[in-house]
Amino acid sequence: MDSLIAASARALAAGDALGALKRVALRDDPPALALRGIAMAQLGEHARARELLRLAARGFGPHEELARARCVVAEAEVALAMRDLGGSPRSLMAAAATLEARNDRPNALQARLLAARRLLLLGRLDEASDALAQLDARGLSASLAAVAELTTAELALRSLRIAPARAALARAHAAAEHARVPALLAEVAEAQASLARPAARRLLPGGEQPLRLDEVAALLDSGALVVDACRRGLRAGEAWQPLASRPILFALARALAEAWPGDVDRESLIACAFRIRRPDETHRARLRVEIGRLRALVAHMTGIEATARGFVLKPLGEREVVVLAPPIAGDEASLIALLSDGAAWSTSALALALATSQRTVQRALVELEAAGRVRAIGRTRARRWLAPPLAGFTTILLLPAALSIE
Repeated sequence: MDSLIAASARALAAGDALGALKRVALRDDPPALALRGIAMAQLGEHARARELLRLAARGFGPHEELARARCVVAEAEVALAMRDLGGSPRSLMAAAATLEARNDRPNALQARLLAARRLLLLGRLDEASDALAQLDARGLSASLAAVAELTTAELALRSLRIAPARAALARAHAAAEHARVPALLAEVAEAQASLARPAARRLLPGGEQPLRLDEVAALLDSGALVVDACRRGLRAGEAWQPLASRPILFALARALAEAWPGDVDRESLIACAFRIRRPDETHRARLRVEIGRLRALVAHMTGIEATARGFVLKPLGEREVVVLAPPIAGDEASLIALLSDGAAWSTSALALALATSQRTVQRALVELEAAGRVRAIGRTRARRWLAPPLAGFTTILLLPAALSIE
C-alpha cells in the first residue's frame, strides 16, 4: 500500500471524505477506485459509489480475494443506504467468510452487521436478532461498535424492550463520542430522542392520550385487551391475534372497542366495515358472517355478544378494552413511516418491507404525491421516493413487525 492510499484510507476512517478524494481523485488503479467509491458513498453519491466499487472489484486480480471481498462489503453498505433490498445476501455472506478466513475480523463483522441491518429494514426481527447474537463486538473500532449498538437498540425498540434499548443507546453514545464522527453522534441523539416522543395515541371517550414507547410497552403488559391499530391486531396479555390481512375483521373489532362498554348498532358496523351507506338485508347477512369469523378468531381473548340493536365486546376476565391508534391517521401510515427515514426508497424495496405487491405501493404513492406528502426523484427504473421527516413523534410502531408478537 503506497503512502497516498494509506493517507486516503486514514481520512475515510476519520470521516473526511473530501480529504480522501484529494489524494486519489486522479488515480484509476483498483485500490484508488475502491477508496473513491467509499468517499463518494460518504458524500451521498451512492450510484457513483456503487459504480466505482464494482470497477475496483473487477480490477483486482485472481489472487486478491481479500480486496475483492472488501469491495463486496462496501457495495453492500451502499446498497443498504440506497434501500436496494432485493438482492441475495449470499455474496455478502461469502465475502464475510473470506474475510474471516483471511483474519480481517473488523470487515467480516461489518459484513454480518450489514446483513442484520437489512433484516431489520425488512421487519424480520427474529432473524435479525439471531444475526446480532452471533456477532462478537470485542475489539471493534469505536465507529463500528457504535453502529453495532445502534442496530441492537433499534431491534430492542421495535420489539418494545425499552430497558435494553436504553442500555444499548448509552453504549452507542459512548462509542460515537470516542469515534468523534458527527454523523454517528447525530444518529445516536436522534434514536435517544425517539424515547421521549409520542409513539401512539390511546383513544378515550372524550379525546385521546399520547403515549411514549415505554408507556405503550406498559399498556401491552397490563393485561388489558388492546386493539392495536398500529399493527392491526388484538393483544391480551401474552396472546396476540394479527388481523392485518383481514381488514374487515379489524375494522369491526376497532369499532366495537371504541364503543366499549356500550354496543354498536348494525348499520354503523356495516358502514364501517363495508363502506355502505344504505345497507339491505344482504349486507346484514354478511355482517353476521363476518362477526362470526371475528368471534371465532378472538374467542380466547373476548366474547362478542348480540344486542337488540347490534353487537358488544365482552372481554374475558373483565379486562379493560383499550384502542391504540397510530400517531398519524390513514391507511398509508406504515408507508410514510418508511419513507420518512431520510433515505430514497424504490417501490420494489417498499413492497418487500411492507410484504405487499409493488402495484399496491405504486398506487398509494401516486395518491400521497397528489396530496403533497411524498415526492419522487429520478425517472423510470431509477425513480426513488422520499418523504419529509415527521416531527413531534416517533414512527417505530408503524414499521414492519414493530411489535414482538411471540
